[in-house]
Amino acid sequence: MASHRRPKQPSRTRVTVLTTAAAAAVVLSANAANAAPGEKPGKDEVKAKVDTLYEQAEQATEKYNGAKEKQQKLQKEISTIQDNVARGQEELNKLRDGLGSLATAQYRSGGIDPSVQLFLSADPDDYLDKASTLDQLSGQQVEALKKIQDKQRQLAQERAEATEKLKDLAATRTELGNKKKEVQGKLAEAQKLLNTLTAKEKAALAAEQQRANRSSSERVDLGNDTSASGRAAAAFSAAQSKIGTPYVYGASGPSSFDCSGLTSWAYAQAGVSIPRTSEAQAGYGAHLSMSQLQVGDLVFFYGDLHHVGLYAGNGQVLHAPHTGAVVRYESINNMPFQFGVRV
Repeated sequence: MASHRRPKQPSRTRVTVLTTAAAAAVVLSANAANAAPGEKPGKDEVKAKVDTLYEQAEQATEKYNGAKEKQQKLQKEISTIQDNVARGQEELNKLRDGLGSLATAQYRSGGIDPSVQLFLSADPDDYLDKASTLDQLSGQQVEALKKIQDKQRQLAQERAEATEKLKDLAATRTELGNKKKEVQGKLAEAQKLLNTLTAKEKAALAAEQQRANRSSSERVDLGNDTSASGRAAAAFSAAQSKIGTPYVYGASGPSSFDCSGLTSWAYAQAGVSIPRTSEAQAGYGAHLSMSQLQVGDLVFFYGDLHHVGLYAGNGQVLHAPHTGAVVRYESINNMPFQFGVRV
């Protein structure tokens, strides 16, 4: 859009015109599909905006991955606790049955001890807290009551823990849904921008992407760096076998990947379990400078560490770049490098 030079003392009409123009510029930036005829952004401008949206989508994707991983962990923990509670309740029932058998035996031999009779209709905590009650019970009865009390307290604690984890799970599921919507929103916004292009422009962009995928995958000089350790070499080899596989947010293989999905999958093939998200992977080892990198090292990009790949040697990284791209090689200098990590 044409620039305007504001006079030193603009009139009310002039200010209104400038305000309207600024608002129109914001709308154009947010959604080029609503741009007025003649002001439609060109192919390069659309590509730049789409690339930014893809980067924002990847940021949200890593948050989505983290929430999904937390959800899965909580579900396992809750399942374990619920199983423990079920088994504990069975044990408690058996203990109570055992005490009931004692009461039956007492009755047959001359009557039920009043304290035992009282226990069978109420909570044993009420009696164990009273020394006078204990004095009236046999050693066998005291031991049975204490076991029941301990089991009840354990079950109460486990049920409380399960309740808290269920609350956490509900919040995590909400976060997961929000992050998924955010990713989908960014991708939808990018698609709207792409839809503003002519068929010729779309074909040109598609051709550029195909060239980038093909040239970055097939004609890359990785040098003669063979310094990778056994497992790092195995992980890198696994990742190489997925060159050309499409990027899909939230995917961890084997038919599609996002950035951290590729690295975690590759190391899993080498028998090494690393965290799922790029941020968590960044804390998996000591940080390395670019000059210290060896083939197979994890390499991290951007200040918030939302992108990760595998060092391929000769200044190249093997990674799953973004929506619309495939697993491929790329210059490490094409993104803001932060540090590497050796697994």
